[in-house]
Amino acid sequence: MAAIANILGSDYVLNKDGEKVEVKEICKDKVAIGIYFSAHWCPPCRGFTPVLAEFYKANTDKFVCIFVSSDRDDASFKEYFNEMPWYALPFEERGAKKKS
Repeated sequence: MAAIANILGSDYVLNKDGEKVEVKEICKDKVAIGIYFSAHWCPPCRGFTPVLAEFYKANTDKFVCIFVSSDRDDASFKEYFNEMPWYALPFEERGAKKKS
């Protein structure tokens, strides 16, 4: 799981309560790990997010998803993340995606 943390540029992600959780903990025993690059202003993303959410909810025993935002501000990030049932890289760390 160190590879996922390396890709994200962080050992922690946010859960739905806004608390930091360790990447290695949420990824252990999972068959698949999704990194979802998306933004609230992107129409195709907005259309796909509910589809991915349904898949995620049906497969949480095997699959973990981490949202990496391309939103322009923290308020937009929070609003969009609120629609998602998975984890997110903190908004202030979203720049790490450019390093990978």
